[in-house]
Amino acid sequence: MEREQVMAPSTGAGAAFKLILTAILGIGSFFVPFEWGGKSTILVDHLASQLVAQRTLAVSLVMGLIIYGACAPLWNGRWRARPIDRVLTLFKLLGLGLALVYLSGVGPAWLMAPGSLPFLFDKLAMTVGLIVPIGALALTFLLGFGLLELIGVLLQPIMRPLWRTPGHSAIDAVASFVGSYSVGLLITNRVYLAGKYSLREAAIIATGFSTVSAAFMIIVAKTLDLMPHWNFYFWSTLVITFLITAITARIPPISRLDDEGGEDEPLPAGMNRWQAGMAAGLSQSRQAPAIWRQLLDNLRDGVQMAAAVVPSILSVGLMGLLLANHTPLFDVIGWIFLPFTWLMDMNEPMVAASSLAAGLAEMFLPAILLKDADLLVRFVAAVVSVSSVLFLSASIPCILATRIPLGVGQLLVIWLIRTLLGLLLAGGLGKVAIALGWLA
Repeated sequence: MEREQVMAPSTGAGAAFKLILTAILGIGSFFVPFEWGGKSTILVDHLASQLVAQRTLAVSLVMGLIIYGACAPLWNGRWRARPIDRVLTLFKLLGLGLALVYLSGVGPAWLMAPGSLPFLFDKLAMTVGLIVPIGALALTFLLGFGLLELIGVLLQPIMRPLWRTPGHSAIDAVASFVGSYSVGLLITNRVYLAGKYSLREAAIIATGFSTVSAAFMIIVAKTLDLMPHWNFYFWSTLVITFLITAITARIPPISRLDDEGGEDEPLPAGMNRWQAGMAAGLSQSRQAPAIWRQLLDNLRDGVQMAAAVVPSILSVGLMGLLLANHTPLFDVIGWIFLPFTWLMDMNEPMVAASSLAAGLAEMFLPAILLKDADLLVRFVAAVVSVSSVLFLSASIPCILATRIPLGVGQLLVIWLIRTLLGLLLAGGLGKVAIALGWLA
């Protein structure tokens, strides 16, 4: 008994130290730029850039991811599950074929042009394949030792008034945004099936918070040459994404969904919010698995996510480029956005509108198509590609794979609304930021 009394304070101090140290490491990895090798950026980007510089090793690692991602659905039988899985498996196999064509150098001239397959492989597939696993490792410090739980409890008072979701969804929302849409949707599906979310609440979170991770945002920022403004870009995107979600939660089609079954969790008796948040964070810190185990688990998740996405980047990305350059499809969809790009006084408003429309196919396409545009257009493309949340190559199939009964038609309407709102908000903020010198 006496020994337990002596050990208790030490355990509490150790948990607090672990919470603080890992929070510093996690925040430092993603949000503190520093100069290394003449380049100023965040740690995750520095590490990925150093690995990309080792060309032979980097190509070998990325090809391993592409082979695994393309063949895994055949091995585990996932390709048989639904028609959409068959389509996605075909795109992954096509991505594998395109990677082999590029590395062998036997493709036709139009395919091997600098702005086509070489760009998709060297600038996107290579970057995604390396940054996502490295970012997943760094996310261990943000997600695994109590910071997420602490933030979740502190955010509870604003969840219901702003986003019409229960207090405990704060953890889900933060995990979705700083982690990944696949992890976020997994959490959302589990909580929905447990009866702690109504259909409307699950739909708000799935279509409003479960966007690409911070690691993917780095790739978007790199492609659009926004890494010198990383912190402004990240926090602007977070605020705009959550603001759009507050709006879409109040309008159709989400506002018409069933809202029975959700519930709020009260604070523990005798605790104020800060005390409850610290208690939740310290509890997670005490019971957190060993760091090496979390690093391995997160690395595995990061590898699986990268493997699922990288082959599709090549195939869907190439398809999107071909459609954008040789068909009027995105121009037709872009007419919906043209009044808004014109209102924002964007350079070449029709080009911006059609490029943003291409984000429906794959969230990277606006970045690819607008990488040489002026600063305002690049900033808007970077924000909108993330804040739209939904795209056909990954997030929409992930939502359809859950037990949340949302249809393709509903998801397309939500994508359109989110894209329009994102364009207006990002355009307005970008113009103010340029005028004030925040973006230069």
